[in-house]
Amino acid sequence: MLNKIILWVIHHRFMTVILALMVAGLGVWSLMGMKVDVIPDVNKPTVAVFAEGEGLAAEEIERLILTPMEAAVAGAPGVERVRGSASFGLAIVQAEFTWGSDVYRNRQIIQERLAQLSLPQDVKPVLGPVASVMGEIMWAGLTSSDEKTDGMQLRTLADWTVRPTLLRVPGVSDVIIMGGDVREWQINLNAERLRQYNLKISDVIEQVEGALKNRGGGILVQNGQEYPVRILVAPSKIDELKEIGIGRFNEQPIRLTDIANIIEGPSPVRGSASIDGRPGIIMRIVKQPDAETLTVTKAVDEALESLKPSLPPGTDLKNDLFRQEWFIDAGLSNVIEALRDGTILVVIILILFLMNVRTTIITLTAIPMSILVTVIIFRAFGLSVNVMTLGGIAVAIGELVDDAIVDVENVHRRLREWRNTGMKERVEEIVFKASSEVRNSIVYATILVAIVLLPIFFIPGVEGRLLSPLGLAYLVSLGASLVVSLTLTPALCTILLTRGKQGSHEEDTRFVRWVKRRLTPGIRWSISHP
Repeated sequence: MLNKIILWVIHHRFMTVILALMVAGLGVWSLMGMKVDVIPDVNKPTVAVFAEGEGLAAEEIERLILTPMEAAVAGAPGVERVRGSASFGLAIVQAEFTWGSDVYRNRQIIQERLAQLSLPQDVKPVLGPVASVMGEIMWAGLTSSDEKTDGMQLRTLADWTVRPTLLRVPGVSDVIIMGGDVREWQINLNAERLRQYNLKISDVIEQVEGALKNRGGGILVQNGQEYPVRILVAPSKIDELKEIGIGRFNEQPIRLTDIANIIEGPSPVRGSASIDGRPGIIMRIVKQPDAETLTVTKAVDEALESLKPSLPPGTDLKNDLFRQEWFIDAGLSNVIEALRDGTILVVIILILFLMNVRTTIITLTAIPMSILVTVIIFRAFGLSVNVMTLGGIAVAIGELVDDAIVDVENVHRRLREWRNTGMKERVEEIVFKASSEVRNSIVYATILVAIVLLPIFFIPGVEGRLLSPLGLAYLVSLGASLVVSLTLTPALCTILLTRGKQGSHEEDTRFVRWVKRRLTPGIRWSISHP
């Protein structure tokens, strides 16, 4: 079968070259649309559940909230591991599912389990956003050089302007805000006045909660028209909050301001942030697991730039506190340098041993063609360009030309013999015989090298997920180089090496003659002393 393939490409050499160019074009197109990340996707499908218990200590959080949640989640179908943590006022449960499972189906399973729980009043478990291990792609910052803009205004700007804008960017999963002062309306009750008016704290809470909700008043039908009736009681200003009625004492209405000091101030500080030595807001932007890092980063940059004209004077919006893009560029640059250096070394070796421009060109075509075929296969299977996949290709650079150089060197040698001896065979037959002679050696050598890499695919856990793309890139590029050596290489040899003077049969480069002189005594001694 392989002989038929070689024979076909020799007789249809120009068509083979055209098909190779079409494949190369498809490879370039595939490369332009591939995902680019730092490392392969090692994110095991995980669903995070958060539950807040206001005012509860860590011990009560664990006993009343965390333990029931862990028990409910642990028995869910597909769950492999459950991790939980309890802190002051907060319980977090993380359920890990099997590799390859659908994260949205997993979330539905966990949601159904949580719906059956009986937890303390006002404790409502919520699912965390869909994110990945390497999902934090950027840290943006918000600072102000104007003393009129304090930490509370910056936090309000981040919560209600910047964050909603970023959440609308395609591929963004969540925006976590740190620092600043969260604006609150604070009601500081006066215990003496509560006793004076014979009120309890529960009475105040009940009246305030009722006054913070607008209600519907039904529909008014008049002259064939329907009008919705709205009861607007929720305060929109702090002065309106002060006028909320709490009750009556001696037939006199009691307002909230009569029993409490009401101010607009920051919530209790649980953390702070600073940028360049000044208080500020840090926004941690998390991407969705299937989103491409560089694409989302570019879209986030554009969204932040669109916000800058509308910011208050003196407010500075930074997008360079942390960028995963830096690590991607650095990692890819290092691997690309290795690819470049490897290619240069291959070119030097080819020139030293062959000293022929045409044979060098034919051999070097195996490198880009093999890489582009690898890109096409990776794109078809949804794999990304990352440090590990490029590392696999970099390791294989020397072997990508191995199959082609064996074929080219043998064809080059046979054509010189053919010209020097004046044989009457057609040049296509010489190329076919030369390629057929080394065909088995090329195939066997490639298969043996591939077998050595197979155990890497049986490494379990995160390590296997991290190293498998390296081995896959190595094997796919190696297989692509085998296909190139059996198809494109014979076609190019027929086109380029059958024209022009090839030199005498005994002609070798100076380097090859020097190597032969140095090695011949050792070879003769080994043969004489087996």
